[in-house]
Amino acid sequence: MATDAKKLQPIIIKRVKKGGHAVHGGAWKIAYADFVTAMMAFFLLMWLLGSTSEGDKKGLSDYFSAPLKVALMGGTGAGASNSVILGGGNDLTKQSGQNKRADSTDPIIAKKAALDAAKAEVAKQDARKLAALSAKISSVIANNPRLAEFSSQIRLETTPDGLQIQIVDDQNRAMFDVGSALVKPYMREILREIGTALGGVDNKISLDGHTDRSPYGNGPRGYSNWELSADRANSSRRELVAAGMPDEKLVRVTGLASSSLLDTQNPLGASNRRITILVMTREAEERLLGSARTPVLPAAEAVAPAAPVAPRATR
Repeated sequence: MATDAKKLQPIIIKRVKKGGHAVHGGAWKIAYADFVTAMMAFFLLMWLLGSTSEGDKKGLSDYFSAPLKVALMGGTGAGASNSVILGGGNDLTKQSGQNKRADSTDPIIAKKAALDAAKAEVAKQDARKLAALSAKISSVIANNPRLAEFSSQIRLETTPDGLQIQIVDDQNRAMFDVGSALVKPYMREILREIGTALGGVDNKISLDGHTDRSPYGNGPRGYSNWELSADRANSSRRELVAAGMPDEKLVRVTGLASSSLLDTQNPLGASNRRITILVMTREAEERLLGSARTPVLPAAEAVAPAAPVAPRATR
């Protein structure tokens, strides 16, 4: 009986219904479409930049930098061109930008190019000659025991205008007699050796005399440092010419007094009393004689000074 009741008991089966995935929307499709569109726009931009000339890029840049200016002045940009050539001009060798062909047959352009090349070659020749001259003078000084004693007073320097040779005074070895243009014996020997070395140089030469700032003379109308420096420069010129340097090589002999001090910290210093010989480059010569091709009279010879007065300071 119990067995029958057990058999008649209903069997209950519980089924748990599992939840599935939620239904997806279309948002991802929109995002993917935006990404593809952006990539296509990027590659299109790269292609446009690669195929656009530099002139057109410049025009676009100018427009966005100052759009009002371009709009008011008209035109499509600084790099616009009606030419179908890549360069925007007539030169087929150019790949970008507006370029005007440099026609080698143009006589003006050809003449300028030839002139520039000639000037460059002359500058190279001048540099070689002046370097050789500097080495020659240095060798003469070193090999001459007498001149070697005064090597500290002889200064060689290459400047943009040429080779500068300065013979500087010394407290213990004055180059000239006190208050006069009379050359001391050792100074004469130095000038003679330099004049011999300059005899074979083609370059023009400038000669300047300098003094210190000590007052000299007894008034503005008397014999002053200007006359003294000019006379000393002219005395040096005579020694150079006597040694064999052609007088026509000189284009300027001037007295600068104390207007160009060597030692600006000590205006009364002995080093300010000096003779400067400049072997000029061709370019410096052209600058000096560019406005007047006629020979320049030495300043020292153009002055007719009054009789010297007793000096106030050691020169």
